[in-house]
Amino acid sequence: MIKRMDKVLIDFPKSDRPDANAAAAVQELMGGRFGEMSTLNNYMFQSFNFRGKKKLRPFYELVASITAEEFGHVELVAHAINLCATGTTSPGEPDSAPMKEALDKRNSYHFIQGAQSALPIDSMGAPWTGANVFNSGNLVLDLLHNFFLECGARTHKMRVYEMTDHPVAREMVGYLLVRGGVHVVSYAKALEVATGVDVTKLIPIPNLSNKSFDVARKYEAEGLHRKLYTYSDEDYKQIRDIWKGPHPEDGSELEVIDGAPEGYPVPEGEELTEEFAPGIGPEEFMQIAARLQKSAGL
Repeated sequence: MIKRMDKVLIDFPKSDRPDANAAAAVQELMGGRFGEMSTLNNYMFQSFNFRGKKKLRPFYELVASITAEEFGHVELVAHAINLCATGTTSPGEPDSAPMKEALDKRNSYHFIQGAQSALPIDSMGAPWTGANVFNSGNLVLDLLHNFFLECGARTHKMRVYEMTDHPVAREMVGYLLVRGGVHVVSYAKALEVATGVDVTKLIPIPNLSNKSFDVARKYEAEGLHRKLYTYSDEDYKQIRDIWKGPHPEDGSELEVIDGAPEGYPVPEGEELTEEFAPGIGPEEFMQIAARLQKSAGL
């Protein structure tokens, strides 16, 4: 089971500068082969299908706890897309073509299908597919795949970071560079425990420190590159058998945190009357409020 909290992992910056093309680029980090939907579903199915949990408990717990964090990463990317795209168009009567600003944007799905919001697609509009999920059932092979997947995801994040200077996109990508780095090191350490091979000597891939990115540098200064969360109040404590020792890049001591990060308020999605979203006007709102009061006995 996953316990959900009404929070997000970062404090999104305020921005009154819509950038629909930045949102289109960020979509790759949602529904691309190396996007957050792929990392989430890879680890989720591996944790569901894990064999030999009793004998290999620390490895199962590592994959299971990272699964929970990836759910939050999907949510972060979605909000970043929403915040970048929203405001591209303006309210108006239908015959005034209030959506005309969307005509020259790279991803028309954001406006026709999604009301200026995130979709389970990549940067070119191709739907995310379950074919991106790898679950061989072999522990070492799955861990090696996960290491590769995180390195690919890191590469794509760095490229998207360099494609846009939108403050919302960069805040989100900078944070995920740091947390994705934690997952890279996690799987490298798990492979070392399982095989005796020091995979940490391969990283970082690409060979560029997170400190090269202003936003990522901020989060590393907070120590987020050395913390692994259990995302559980009571369980997954045996990940300490893997996540321990010095960080391979700066030598700081790795730390397991029981539970989840404190989190920040969820961004409020603005109404878009030209998109009929949410499509509830003042009269409908009053009627809904009256029904809720009645059902509550008020």
